[in-house]
Amino acid sequence: IPVFILAGLLVHCVFLVSIFDIYFSSPLVHGMTPQQTLLPPPAKRLVLFVADGLRADSLYELDGNGAPRAPYLRGILENNGSWGVSHTRVPTESRPGHVALIAGFYEDVSAVAKGWKENPVEFDSVFNESKYTWSWGSPDILPMFAKGATGDHVYTFCYAAESEDFGAEDAAKLDIWVFDHVKSFFNSSRGNQTLFSALNEEKVVLFLHLLGIDTNGHAHRPNSREYRENIKQVDEGVKEIASLIDNFYGNDGKTAFILTSDHGMTDWGSHGAGHPTETLTPLIVWGAGVNYPQKVTSQFFEDNFLKEWKLENLKRLDVNQADIAPLMASLIGVPFPLNSVGTLPLEYLNSSALFKAESMFTNAVQILEQFKVKMSQKKETTLSFLFTPFKPLSASEQINFLKNIRLYIQQQKYDEAVSLCKTLINLALEGLSYYHTYDRLFLGLSIAMGFVGWTTYVILVIIKAHTNLTKTVPTNKKKSTVLFYGFVAAGMIIAFFLLIQACPWTYYVYCLLPVPVWYAVVKEIPVIQDLARNVLSLHIGQSIGFLLVCTLGVEILVFSFFYRSALTVGLLVFAGWPVITQLWIQAKTKAMIWTLLCVLLAIFPLMPVVGREPNIPLVIAAGLLTLLISFFSLASLCKSENKYRDNEDLKVYFYQMFSVALSTYVVSSTHNSLKSKQGLPVMNQFISWMTLVSSPMLLLLSPTFLFERLFSILLSLMSTYLLLSTGYEALFPLALFGLMFMWINMEQEALQHYGLSLKPKLAVFNFTCAMDITQFRQLHLDDVRRSFFFVFFIVTAFFGTGNIASINSFDPASVYCFLTVFSPFMMGGLLLLKVAIPFVLVSCAFEAVQVTTQLSSKSLFLIVLVISDIMALHFFFLVKDYGSWLDIGTSISHYVLVMSLTIFMMVMNGLAQLLTTQRLGLSRRTKHHST
Repeated sequence: IPVFILAGLLVHCVFLVSIFDIYFSSPLVHGMTPQQTLLPPPAKRLVLFVADGLRADSLYELDGNGAPRAPYLRGILENNGSWGVSHTRVPTESRPGHVALIAGFYEDVSAVAKGWKENPVEFDSVFNESKYTWSWGSPDILPMFAKGATGDHVYTFCYAAESEDFGAEDAAKLDIWVFDHVKSFFNSSRGNQTLFSALNEEKVVLFLHLLGIDTNGHAHRPNSREYRENIKQVDEGVKEIASLIDNFYGNDGKTAFILTSDHGMTDWGSHGAGHPTETLTPLIVWGAGVNYPQKVTSQFFEDNFLKEWKLENLKRLDVNQADIAPLMASLIGVPFPLNSVGTLPLEYLNSSALFKAESMFTNAVQILEQFKVKMSQKKETTLSFLFTPFKPLSASEQINFLKNIRLYIQQQKYDEAVSLCKTLINLALEGLSYYHTYDRLFLGLSIAMGFVGWTTYVILVIIKAHTNLTKTVPTNKKKSTVLFYGFVAAGMIIAFFLLIQACPWTYYVYCLLPVPVWYAVVKEIPVIQDLARNVLSLHIGQSIGFLLVCTLGVEILVFSFFYRSALTVGLLVFAGWPVITQLWIQAKTKAMIWTLLCVLLAIFPLMPVVGREPNIPLVIAAGLLTLLISFFSLASLCKSENKYRDNEDLKVYFYQMFSVALSTYVVSSTHNSLKSKQGLPVMNQFISWMTLVSSPMLLLLSPTFLFERLFSILLSLMSTYLLLSTGYEALFPLALFGLMFMWINMEQEALQHYGLSLKPKLAVFNFTCAMDITQFRQLHLDDVRRSFFFVFFIVTAFFGTGNIASINSFDPASVYCFLTVFSPFMMGGLLLLKVAIPFVLVSCAFEAVQVTTQLSSKSLFLIVLVISDIMALHFFFLVKDYGSWLDIGTSISHYVLVMSLTIFMMVMNGLAQLLTTQRLGLSRRTKHHST
């Protein structure tokens, strides 16, 4: 068995990792030559302000009195500069946003998994190409551009990481820190000759990263007074810095200014996904070489914001976020960053037509360089007769393009030159994408082959070992040897083929994986033939009906990933299960309670996603309800006659109830403290961490009788879950546990109903009394339903209170009882724990169902594996790499979720066994019971 489980884990890990290789490999190539325009640039220096987390609408809209939120910047865009909306891409996180702004390319999403601070891939940036760059701001952002730079011309000044505190009185102090340090930097430079002369060089960049708005948005939401006040403070700070710099350089008119943001933020204070509030950011550019405001009579944009912002008559120039890097490069005359895929937004430039055409030509050549490198890399690693080049940009086409553009520029036909450059850029980008996804179909088919083979093999194992549908068939030694060598030869041919093409080692794993899997399937041909004979002898209508029901069930599960309401439909069908199967006749009360609980749980998927608006009274209500249920359960436990029980065991429950009460108090007091801006009380933080550590310990002290242990698990998990709750989701584990409890009871009735076994007495059933292997029964068709129930409940536990597939549905407020200082991995870990708690409840209930229905945990688990693998195969084919970034991100996260779910369920299965059967023995008087 362990070998099988290990093989399963390995196969699933390969399937999971494959998606990152197939869809998420880094798009960067190296080995291009830098390209720059040789004409003199309009500006000597550039000041870049990035207001982290600033939404476009928050900056441009007018307040209730019709006054601008940022008076200075509003004045700039009305009188001095150009403005627009910069469209960012998913993931809308700080790191990928800054990389797009400063290096000009969209980082692949896997960078988020590698952290915010380091450079997972080396890349070139505007800072690296500049003569000097000075930057001030967050320690999460600045070091990554300094680390990637060649030489030591990028200087950083950061505050301590502890300053990024969501519970702080006011996060605007982060921005005030930056402004103050810039002022003192310029003041001190007058007395430092080296610094003074460096500042007076050309090609200088000053970067101010302002994190206050983002931190205030997380802590108080973007519609709060704090967020809006912070925008005003940034506006004043920008005004002061702009006039300080102009004075420092004697108003020489050679400074260009850019203000933008790395990403926006949802109304509930999070970001990461593709909602318009997250992807629309402001862009205001003014100073040397920048166009003045252009008056227009009408302009059309789909988002209808212009009217709201009262900016209908000023030309709005929208760009993609990566276009800002080439804009900065052309303003100060540095080479375009080597990996940039941005297109220079010419409408922002106030310079000669020749300069614009030359800059555009440089832009086109720089992107074409990347295309050439990518093509030659692919050509080297593909057999010549298999290589299909990107037709629209063959070598002769490239020469034609470049020759014609040069000709147009010489003939002073600048508009034609620019439009030809744009065509060339679009083709080069298409070609880059073509070569980047060159191997996708081939790898995808390999993985799909492995998938189908693995699922078929698991079904065969179930049928062979756990049912009586097949007789044991003697194996033919000679045939199996021929088979073995046949598959070995196939493996060797594939490996040789990959070796000639110098493929990366991961390709070997993906392409060779189907070989042993299909060998295992083909080896069982006699079993398949025997099975086919048996199935055909059954009633055909019944078999088809069964298959249809199974298919419908899996489709509902797949659907629920896109629409949570599908779970409600499923739960309402479950509510009618006792009626459909006539179970209610023998257990009317249980069937009634089951139906009620199903309907109650069905309400949760219809509720809005968690975290939009905190509702602490509901969390307190959940805590009190848990205590109420505990009192009733304890009272009934004391009354019940169980001669195996030791009354000392009841003490554990009192400790656990005290822990739940304490958690309820901590949640209430922490949120009050944060509301009154007093930060997170240290005592509350200590209690929270202690509860997290101690609750599993208390759980293992409780008796292992079925109901008592499950009840203890609920109390233990609830005390932690309450600390991580901010609203109605605190009630979710209670409703879920109630249903799980009834499920265990209903499965007993189902066993009797189908006459599969005698009904064990649940009241005295003990998890630790390991069942005799001879008592295990063979699988019955009804067990497929049991496994489906489990998968359905797992998915409900997952999506019941929110869509975890999207980063922005997490609310940082959930972890405020534990920490308020920004720490992505610690916060992520706690949020994952919150997601895992309902999982654990379902897994423990499933463990109880397995044990009480006399099934080996392996047989039911294998059916679960088949169901989730079929779902995963669905999502594998639903993965997209086109369309909106939200669609791409969602499709990939769904696949990753189902795969992790399968791996997670293997782990959960083990955890549930541990939680239900293990007990820490404290020194106690041993009592002998007469059994």
